[in-house]
Amino acid sequence: MGCFECCIKCLGGVPYASLVATILCFSGVALFCGCGHVALTGTVTILENHFSKITSDHAMLTDVVQLMQYVIYGIASFFFLYGIILLAEGFYTTSAVKELHSEFKTTICGRCISGLFVFLTYILGVAWLGVFGFSAVPVFLFYNMWSTCAAMKSQMANLTSVDSICVDVRQYGIIPWNATPGKACGSTLSYICDSNEFYLSYHLYIVACAGAGATVIALLIYMMATTYNFAVLKFKSREDCCTKF
Repeated sequence: MGCFECCIKCLGGVPYASLVATILCFSGVALFCGCGHVALTGTVTILENHFSKITSDHAMLTDVVQLMQYVIYGIASFFFLYGIILLAEGFYTTSAVKELHSEFKTTICGRCISGLFVFLTYILGVAWLGVFGFSAVPVFLFYNMWSTCAAMKSQMANLTSVDSICVDVRQYGIIPWNATPGKACGSTLSYICDSNEFYLSYHLYIVACAGAGATVIALLIYMMATTYNFAVLKFKSREDCCTKF
């Protein structure tokens, strides 16, 4: 019975909001980083094989993609550490700390650290809103190409020449206007849409966008948790009190 009461007491001190946010954050960042990395590689392969066959035309794009892949490594490492820190902060600001350490009191340093977490989480939340919007751009581009291919296979395509249906990626600013061939038409476009690189990259971009959205939701939960913890620590700083959020 003593063990049961101890377990109930421990479960009562778990910061469930921070725990859910950490799991959601890890999942979202993993999906965004993993799928985004592979999708970028597939995109470069498609461009090199079908839209820009001269290396110098897409050299800058290749460098940008490599830089983005390195940034993805950094994002994954940072959020792994930041998620653990926020989860630990959530545990240490619950009533479990008070019950285990009866003389626990909040300090100015502790309140400053909690305030720093609130500020950083708000900044990261705004930044990830931008990342979420940016991750939707390749989904939109691939969807346009996929819908063009679907239009070619429809009955309406019989009314006109299939070779006149094209996708020009130069208009999106991905490659320069002097890149050759720069566009794909007719059977070439149909071949691209049926390729494994296109199918995989398109769906990976969708999953990466969903992962970025999940990370935004996780950061919103973190915002509420850290703000609540900071508010309670501030207004009850002279009491032997902690939060349960």
